[in-house]
Amino acid sequence: MSERSWGGDMTPGSWGDGTRSVRAGEAAPVPGAPLRPSPVFAAPFHLGDQPPRAGGADAYARTEHPTLRDFEAAVGELDGGRCLSFATGMAAITAAVLPFVGAGDRVVLPSDGYYTTRLLAAGELERFGVRADYVPTLEIEAAAARGDLQDARLVLLETPSNPQLDVCDIAAVARATRAAGALLVVDNTTATPLGQRPLALGAGLTVGSDTKALTGHSDLLLGHVSTTDDELHARMASWRGHTGSTPGPFEAWLGHRSMSTLDLRLARQAVNAAAVAELLAASPAVTGVRWPWRAGDPSFALAARQMLRPNGVVSAELAGEAEVAALLAATRLWTAATSFGGVHSTIDRRAQWGADAVAPGFVRLSCGIEDTDDLVADLAAALGALG
Repeated sequence: MSERSWGGDMTPGSWGDGTRSVRAGEAAPVPGAPLRPSPVFAAPFHLGDQPPRAGGADAYARTEHPTLRDFEAAVGELDGGRCLSFATGMAAITAAVLPFVGAGDRVVLPSDGYYTTRLLAAGELERFGVRADYVPTLEIEAAAARGDLQDARLVLLETPSNPQLDVCDIAAVARATRAAGALLVVDNTTATPLGQRPLALGAGLTVGSDTKALTGHSDLLLGHVSTTDDELHARMASWRGHTGSTPGPFEAWLGHRSMSTLDLRLARQAVNAAAVAELLAASPAVTGVRWPWRAGDPSFALAARQMLRPNGVVSAELAGEAEVAALLAATRLWTAATSFGGVHSTIDRRAQWGADAVAPGFVRLSCGIEDTDDLVADLAAALGALG
């Protein structure tokens, strides 16, 4: 049990997801203290007659802050490592890549993952002489087996991939990257720390855009990186301090509060996704339904073996842009919006952003926590209106 964990003779590893979501990162209870820590709104801290950081004391919020530590302790327990928080998910991705590569290095990135990661490589990594190669999520394991990772400095996976929801074998790629002396980074945003534990599968770093399902209310920007390696943690902490990508205390506090309901939200979202995936698969207006936990999905067997629980993101394809617009116009409970993992159900036509290699009618559906019967009935009526 960590020093910050609460729980008598119990250990966090024996707790269920609901208990871990609520209790992760908590200090031992003190009579008269609040149940949850309040945010500390401070940039500088009193130094007194002590030198900066003497005895671990806080000095300046860009490099150390108690509210950030509370959030990081909680997320780190769920991830199974030490966590650093960042202002956004992309700030977290940046911190998981740039501190560990330099001119002449090669990185391997998913060609079908979050598009801004590819933009980071094209716009920034290549400018500094870092070569980026792109491999589809479904092909990375075969590429590793062929030895294609031998000269890579860093390999980044996103599984399930966003937005097409393909799954790759983290443990198999981890073995190949270790043999090659490369660092494996896994973007775990879609799965969340409750749905998948990349560090336990051999990854060096696990990254999350906590804007999405971890905090789940579509009201803040936040990200994190966790690791079990002290040297990697120290390098990222130095990067964060030098680049100033630290989140604000209110965002960290709000994220810590919001993640308490992660287990409950994921459970309802998964039930909704299962029902929505079946509805879409039965509709003549829809093709290419993907949800890794639906029997018959190309990623079903691996997802069932590698992942701990499903989530609420489904992808599918309609005939085109006009059909997506007609579907949205006919619904009352499905909102046109990007991002995913929130409490509201949303539909995002990915081709409109001009970055994903998908058809004009490809959509990512993020199932919220509304009543399943209501969501299904509303979507069924809208699909019926398409004729």
